[in-house]
Amino acid sequence: MSEETRTGNPPLPFLLGRPQVSEEVTLLVTSSVVGVGAGLGAIALRWLISFFTRLSFSDLGGLLAPVLGRFHVILLPALGGLLVGPIVYFFAQEAKGHGVPEIMAAVALKGGRIRPRVALAKSVASGITIGSGGSAGAEGPIAQIGAAVGSTVGQLLKMSDERVANLAACGAAGGIAATFNAPIAGALFALELILGEFSAAYFGTVVISSVVASVVANSVLGSGPILKVPAYSLVSPFELLLYLLLGLLAAPASLVFVRLLYFLEDKFDDAKMPPYLKPALGGLGVGLIGLVLPASLGAGYGTMEQALASKLSLLLMVALLVGKIVATSLCLGSGGSGGIFAPSLYMGAMLGGTFGTLAHLLFPSLTAAPGAYAIVGMSAFFAGAARAPITSIIILFEMTGDYRIILPLMLATVVSTTLSQHLQRESIYTLKLARRGIRLRQGRDVDILQGITVAEVMTRNTDAARSDWPLARLEREFARTRHHGLPVLDEQGQLVGIVTLQDLERARAAEHPEQLTVADLATKDLVVAYPDEPVALPLRRMGARDLGRLPVVERSNPRQLLGLLRRQDIIKAYDQALFSRRLVTSTADKLRLVQLPRTQLAEVEVAEGSPAAGNTVAKMGLPRDCVLVWIQHEGQTIMPHGDVVLHAGDQVAAMVRTEQVERFLALFRDARPAEPPQAEPPMASDNGARAKQSVTPGQGVN
Repeated sequence: MSEETRTGNPPLPFLLGRPQVSEEVTLLVTSSVVGVGAGLGAIALRWLISFFTRLSFSDLGGLLAPVLGRFHVILLPALGGLLVGPIVYFFAQEAKGHGVPEIMAAVALKGGRIRPRVALAKSVASGITIGSGGSAGAEGPIAQIGAAVGSTVGQLLKMSDERVANLAACGAAGGIAATFNAPIAGALFALELILGEFSAAYFGTVVISSVVASVVANSVLGSGPILKVPAYSLVSPFELLLYLLLGLLAAPASLVFVRLLYFLEDKFDDAKMPPYLKPALGGLGVGLIGLVLPASLGAGYGTMEQALASKLSLLLMVALLVGKIVATSLCLGSGGSGGIFAPSLYMGAMLGGTFGTLAHLLFPSLTAAPGAYAIVGMSAFFAGAARAPITSIIILFEMTGDYRIILPLMLATVVSTTLSQHLQRESIYTLKLARRGIRLRQGRDVDILQGITVAEVMTRNTDAARSDWPLARLEREFARTRHHGLPVLDEQGQLVGIVTLQDLERARAAEHPEQLTVADLATKDLVVAYPDEPVALPLRRMGARDLGRLPVVERSNPRQLLGLLRRQDIIKAYDQALFSRRLVTSTADKLRLVQLPRTQLAEVEVAEGSPAAGNTVAKMGLPRDCVLVWIQHEGQTIMPHGDVVLHAGDQVAAMVRTEQVERFLALFRDARPAEPPQAEPPMASDNGARAKQSVTPGQGVN
C-alpha cells in the first residue's frame, strides 16, 4: 500500500502536485477535463429543455387544450414556476435568475468556489423554466453549470483559489462554447465578463476548455451555425450612418430592459407571499403575454431566424420587442431560472428589424433588407445590456457564420456600449452585484477597498530623483532601484513632479540629451493621493489615466511627499481585505454549524432609534461572554471592534448564551435610551486588524 493511500490523501491531487508534473501540464489536463464536463452539461441541458418542452406543450398541453382551449397556454409557464420555486428555494438559491453574476462573485470573492449542487439545481430548474415556456435562454444556465463543474474539479483536486477560479472560468467558457457552437466567443466571454482581464495566464486554459467543450457538444448535437442567415452585405457607405443610429437606439432600449428586470425583481422580493411560489406568479404573467404573443415564449430562436430573413411585419416586431422585454423581466424577476443572452438577442433582432424596415421603406435603393439590421441589432442590444462588445461581435459572427456584415456590426456595437456606459454605470450582470454592495472592476470588488486607507498600504520610504540630476544619474538610479517611476524633488525636498522610464527613453532620442536634466523630463501636472482617503478613490484615478503609481501628499501641503502608492500596493491591500472578508464569512458559516452548549448564533438588524443606532460597540452594554462575529454596513462585511459605530439598518451577528439572547436582541430593536454599560466589552474576532473610529457609508472590512 502506498504512502498516499495509507495517509488517506486523494491520489490524483497528490500526483498533480508532484514536482515532476509541471504547472502547464496540470492546467492543460484540468482545463480539458472541465471542457468535457461543460460539453456534457450543455448536452444534458439541451435534452432537459427538449424533454420539458414535450412534456409541457405536447403531453400536458394535450390534456388541457380540450378543456381550456387556447387559454391552456397561460397555465404552462405558471406550472413550470410552481416546480422551479421549491427547487431554487430549498435546494440551491444560487440557481435563481440568470446565473452569470453568481459566477462573477464566486470568482472575484470566493476563490471560484461554487457548491456542486448548483450544477444539478440549475440544470433542472432552467430546463423546466425554458421548457414550460418561460422567457429565458440557456446560455446563463450552462455558463453557471460549467463554472460549477470547473469549481468542483478544482476543489476535489485541492487547488489554490487562483486555480479554482481559473477552472470556474474555464467551465463557463466551455458552456457558452458548447451551447452556441462558438469556441472563440466562449473564451472571450470568460475573459471579458467572468475574469475581467485578458492575460496570458488565463487565455490558454479557457481556450482549451472552449475547444474541448465544442468538440464534445458537436459530436452529439451537430456542428454548424445556430442561426441560419441569408447573405447580407453593406449596400452603400451611407448605411453606416443608419447603423450608427441603430447603435444609439439600442443603448437606451437595453437600459429599459435592465431597469424593468430589476424593478420587477424588487417588487417580487417585497411581495408578502412564500418565495417558492413567486416563480409561479411570474409564470402566470408570462402565460398571459404568450396567449397574445405565442412567439414571445421560450428562447425564441425560430422567431429570430424569421426576423433575420426579413419575414416579420413591422407591427409584429414592435409587439414582440415590448412583449419579450416584459415576459423576460417577469420570468427572471420572479425567481425563474434562465439566461438573458438569448432574450437580449431576440429583443435586439426585433429592434433592428423594426429599424431596418423603416430605413428600407425610406431608402430602398441605399439600404439592405431589414434582416441585416436585425443581425446588427442583436449584437448592439446585448452589448448595451452586458457591456461586453468583444463577446457580442464575435458570438454573432460565430452564430451566423457570416463575416460580410462585420463592419456595421462593430460600429453599432461599440456605439451602443459607449452610450450605455454613460446612461448607467453598471451592466445587467454587475448591477445585481452592486445592489448587494459588490462593485466589480476588472474582476475585482473595488468596494472592498473602501475600508482601507492609502496610509495603510502606501510605500513610505520611497526612492526619489532630484530635479537637477542629469540623465546619466537618473539612468543609474533606475538601474539601482529597478523602479519604473520615481517622484522628483527639488533642492528643498519638495515634490515637483514624477519621472518614468518612458520619459527617459524619449529623452534619449532628443538632440543633445546630455544637456537635459530630470526637471526637463518630469511630469509636473500631477495626479496625487491623500493618506486619509480609501484606496478605492486613487484606484479610479489611476485607472482613468492608466497610471502605475501616484505620489501621496499632505492635503494641507501638496508638495510634501509622504510616500508612493503603486499598483502592487493596491493589489496587496485587496488581497488582505479579501482574506479578512473570507475569514469572517467562513467563521460565520462554521458557527452556524457548531452547536455549543447553551450558546446560539443570533442575527439582528439595528432598528432606527434603538440603543445601538449611533452608538459604539464598546458602549452597548452587551451581555457578558457575547462574541461578535460580524457587522454588515450597506452590504459590506466589517470586522467587529469596540470603536465601530453602529447605524440603523446594519446587520449584526454574535454568539450569545441562550439565556441572554432576548436581552441581546432588545439592544438592537427597542427604541429606548441605552443603559450604561455594566459588562465588559465583547470579545471581537479582530485577528489583529486595526480598530476603526467609525464606519462611514461604503466602507468595507479593515
